[in-house]
Amino acid sequence: MNMSKKLLSGALTGALVLAASPLALATPYTDSSAVSGASEEWNAWVSEWETVATDFTKVSLTPGADETELNFAWYSKVEEGKQATPVVHFGTDANNRQTFTGTAEAVDTSLTDGVAYMYNHVTVTGLTENTTYSYTVEKNGVETEPVTYQTHSFSTLKILYVGDPQIGASKGQTQGEAALAADSGAANTAARNDSYGWNRTLEIATEQNPDLNFVISAGDQVNKTGQAKEEEYAGYLNPAALASLPVATTIGNHDSLNPDYMYHFNNPNTTEYGATQAGGDYYYSYGSGLFIVLNTNNYNVAEHEKAIEEAIAAYPDAQWRIVTIHQDIYGSGLDHSDTDGMILRTQLTPIFDEHDIDVVLQGHDHTYSRTKLLYGDGQTHGTYEFRLNAEGTDYDWDNAYNTQTDEQIPLYPEEGDAAGTAAHDAFQADNNCYTIESTSGNTVVNPQGILYMTANSASGSKFYELISAQQDYVANRSQNWLPSYSVISLSEDAFTIDTYQITDDGTVEKIDDTFTIQKSADETSVATLESNGETYYRLRDVAASVSGAENQFNVSWNGGVVVTTGAAYTQAVPTTAPTTGERVTLTLTVDGAESTTPALLSGGNYYVPASFLSTLGVSL
Repeated sequence: MNMSKKLLSGALTGALVLAASPLALATPYTDSSAVSGASEEWNAWVSEWETVATDFTKVSLTPGADETELNFAWYSKVEEGKQATPVVHFGTDANNRQTFTGTAEAVDTSLTDGVAYMYNHVTVTGLTENTTYSYTVEKNGVETEPVTYQTHSFSTLKILYVGDPQIGASKGQTQGEAALAADSGAANTAARNDSYGWNRTLEIATEQNPDLNFVISAGDQVNKTGQAKEEEYAGYLNPAALASLPVATTIGNHDSLNPDYMYHFNNPNTTEYGATQAGGDYYYSYGSGLFIVLNTNNYNVAEHEKAIEEAIAAYPDAQWRIVTIHQDIYGSGLDHSDTDGMILRTQLTPIFDEHDIDVVLQGHDHTYSRTKLLYGDGQTHGTYEFRLNAEGTDYDWDNAYNTQTDEQIPLYPEEGDAAGTAAHDAFQADNNCYTIESTSGNTVVNPQGILYMTANSASGSKFYELISAQQDYVANRSQNWLPSYSVISLSEDAFTIDTYQITDDGTVEKIDDTFTIQKSADETSVATLESNGETYYRLRDVAASVSGAENQFNVSWNGGVVVTTGAAYTQAVPTTAPTTGERVTLTLTVDGAESTTPALLSGGNYYVPASFLSTLGVSL
């Protein structure tokens, strides 16, 4: 599939639909030379670009294994008679900084025009909240100029969430009288354009939010898939804001097929699970959150589940579990949301449910969307994967594959291809594998379902059209052809997200209502019993645990057990904790209708299986 043709088609469709508005002039990227008031700044940037594009040694910061650590990475050029010195000097006393030493390894010279570099990785430890530090790094023994680094609260976090900076993706678009090119080095004028837009977004976002703890990027930091692209990384890492703001990056499909990503980002708790040439899954703890980052360009979901399990075992007490993936298994963009983006949906949805994931942050589709609260439908579905093209240089954008039958499924079947259309339709139907939780308003309490966010392009390097019919799982979506970003606030008991776009004149506008997930501080534990390998849950405990939520129900006694859905539980929770129970068939009344279920009777209380609870909209 020719992605550029599809992108242009989407842009023209948008222009036709919006012909009566100023957005009719919008194109599927942000022309950084034309944003309001940019002429002087733009001309200065053009002059600076040649130096930026050839400096591969910019420092990147990444969150450490937890909030007390900070990871550094940078290139140093190999020079005769000099050794790489992976050293960071870091501390509160500018005259007496502590020295931290890491490792240095060789960079693949095919990615740097044959010039030899070493990549340096160092971890700094012992950080405390609300503290001002400064640091320098050594490049072949020469210290850089000091940079100030400020920590903020570790209990109430503020996180910048961005999608697809994709430096260099505006290639082929017009700028002035010329088309933006994706050549090497300074001749990559697309990277020059997008680096400017990326810096502009970061400057505006950090000015609006000076107390950010870190950034989450949902992938595609750069654009050239499987090729040398150091000038794109140079542009991505150039913004001054990134010298004092760590970024937890995700491996996107454009990052995936080279080791240069792994050189530039010193990710914490890296694993071999989900690995491509760029690296694998990783995770970190920060405040009350456990953050798990999956490389979903690798379609081995069993490995991703192992990474999730390892992360949870390492940080079992985290109040929040937040996953970042690149592909939007629940998105709303024309290019990916109903094709390659959702290929892992049938497999990841039940795994995320099983491991109590609260939020999934996504990119890939260059549109904005926020879903309703979703969980799996409990049915058995097929499993699918994406594969590389025959040359191994990029992904086969035209086909999905059934991993059980090896059937090739055309994502864009040709007209008249009856078999391909049937396979495609079956694939689409099988991906209706979710249940939409019944909630109301923009604040939810102890939900059963998971929130899936998809971020639009933060740099404005490339936009896609929204799919024509909004999916039933989408609560809100947006495509205004403007760079956007979200701000997440995270505390022990609340996750809140706000999303903004940046107009051409630099104005910041909200594009969605504030959405909040609250966790009750007094969640009731549910007593359980086991029988013949199946778990049974004490019905009154379950009722108490969901009281106040959309799926709440009351349990009472009126000559038998009476369940009333939509009503809060009003009685006491049993305090006994028996270890055995008698198998019975429980006949009860649910909303006036008789119902039966296998159950265990113990201590005067009934324990019911998950299959019955699911009929009440409760999943445990």
